[in-house]
Amino acid sequence: MKTVNANGAHIPELGFGTFRMPEPEVLAILPKALAEGFTHVDTAQIYDNEAAVGAAIEKSGIARDSLFLTTKVWVDNYGRDRFAASVEESLKKLGTDHVDLLLLHWPNEAVPLEAQIGELNAVRERGLARNIGVSNFNSALMAEAVRLSTAPLATNQVEYHPYLDQMKVLEAAETYGMALTAYYAMADGKVPNDPVLKEIGAAHGKSAAQVVLRWLIQQPDVVALTKTATESRIAENLAVFDFVLSPDEMMRIHRLARPDGRIVSPDGLAPAWDRAA
Repeated sequence: MKTVNANGAHIPELGFGTFRMPEPEVLAILPKALAEGFTHVDTAQIYDNEAAVGAAIEKSGIARDSLFLTTKVWVDNYGRDRFAASVEESLKKLGTDHVDLLLLHWPNEAVPLEAQIGELNAVRERGLARNIGVSNFNSALMAEAVRLSTAPLATNQVEYHPYLDQMKVLEAAETYGMALTAYYAMADGKVPNDPVLKEIGAAHGKSAAQVVLRWLIQQPDVVALTKTATESRIAENLAVFDFVLSPDEMMRIHRLARPDGRIVSPDGLAPAWDRAA
């Protein structure tokens, strides 16, 4: 699979996400996804499925060094007294001595960002994470995190789909040599039935979902997370490297963005989001 090179982190363009996947589902579907060709797996402490992800990787028989594994530190663990211990616990659950990418999951004003970034760098220096980054940061927080970090940051993982303009974050990522990792690519089920996306898909013999995944990874330095609990859709999600969207098709998809397109914005966690460009 092609990779995005973001400040030395070679991140596979498509990742298998495990958000809201209970452990039995992870154990059933993840080994099949790895067998089909996924090499990038995304989880988080708060998903409560790291142990299942680790067991599924072991079950797959695929060598650990052939995979790119991401997890995220939850906001309650940002303090100096909990950060490293929480990462060690994640690694134990995952059955590995390191992750390829470790992210701060959401901003948390209760702990100074300098302390959060310091702890992130410290676990990287110990070899517990090969690369580090952030998630759900706006462009201003990205700038501050980059300034505070000794090591380069690899990515900002954010909500991104055709209905949400993320140009400010994309521009910031480009400035800092970071990738943008897109979650909620299917916009909580809106994508498959969109008439514009279906029309573009028909022209390529692809589904609307495949069109959106292609649209994401066709943008420079964008990584897309995809998720399914249905075995038949694994191959469909991977079949996005054999066609190219035209500049006009790319623009038609960008134009689907709307002011109320954001879906994920939890109270107490979400920052002041960037306004559309």
